Amino acid sequence: MNFTSTLASLVSAASTSVHGAHALLASEGSPLDHVLDKPSALSTMFGLDSADIKLSVVSLVVGGLLTFCLLMLSARRIGTGSAAQGTDRYLTKGRIAQLIEVMVQGLRDGVLEPMLGKRTSDYYLPFFLSLFFFVLTLNLFGLIPLADMQEFVHKLTSSHDHAGEHAGHAASPIYFGGTATASISVTAGLATISFFVILLHSLRELGVKGFLEHMCGGKELLNGPKGLLLVVPILFVVEILGLIIKPAALAIRLFANMLAGHTLLATIFMFTGMALKAGGWGFAAPIGLVSAIFAIAISFLELFVAFLQAFVFMFLTAVFIGMMSHHGDDHGADHETDHEAGHKEGHGHGVAHASAH
Repeated sequence: MNFTSTLASLVSAASTSVHGAHALLASEGSPLDHVLDKPSALSTMFGLDSADIKLSVVSLVVGGLLTFCLLMLSARRIGTGSAAQGTDRYLTKGRIAQLIEVMVQGLRDGVLEPMLGKRTSDYYLPFFLSLFFFVLTLNLFGLIPLADMQEFVHKLTSSHDHAGEHAGHAASPIYFGGTATASISVTAGLATISFFVILLHSLRELGVKGFLEHMCGGKELLNGPKGLLLVVPILFVVEILGLIIKPAALAIRLFANMLAGHTLLATIFMFTGMALKAGGWGFAAPIGLVSAIFAIAISFLELFVAFLQAFVFMFLTAVFIGMMSHHGDDHGADHETDHEAGHKEGHGHGVAHASAH
């Protein structure tokens, strides 16, 4: 009797494991089911409607808190220590803090300052860095299959009949996970923030009159031949549309790249799940091996894309801000510095020449 019960338990556990493997390998339904935004089980936990809290919202909150804590901790490790530490107080402690310091210096000195000038770059540097690291955290957070793992554990620990589940479409409770930046609502929200920053910078830098002149084609066109004034309404409409289309392109680019990569990964895993359902593990093992190799390669590509898209989102926001700026002060200061340096160099040559004689 004990042997029979044990055998029945093993068969049931094996059946449950296979069923959970089907779900984890995306063999059930469309690959998009493992990528698109879903309601979080936290809604029912807090007594709300089942669709009130999305997984993307949970990822946003978790990603924001994680980014804030990580940057605050890194700032303390990067900052100069007490005098009792000697020369070691100037050294950054910790690998993560060192990596963040290198990234910040590279973005500031290699990208933002040459493009915007020191004055504008320093003013918006906290915004640019917050935007970059927040998007990067959300992208990296989405590479961890937390939602699929929760579904897999639910399948393994569930005691109800699986056939009944397929008939009733009972959903597994998923509390957190997924890629927030694979949701157009999230990327649209980030792009909206960039839009208002660009708009406020334009008004701050150019003034209301200068901004309207820029929207109409510039002073040269407005003060030029009267016949050219006929194209001013067309230019105004085009510039207004461009002001809206630019952040919209940011949202669509980030959303499309993150959605496409995760869909490709889910599709690759789906091949193994389909083979498992069709012919068992003997048929699925070689297909799973090949799929795993491709999945690892795609995962490294996705890791690169996560960094790239965070950089592109920040970089294009900086480009759009730079398009609405004038760098007269910066260029004037640079010219004055170069002139002063040249004067000192010439004076040095004169002294050396006089000494030689």
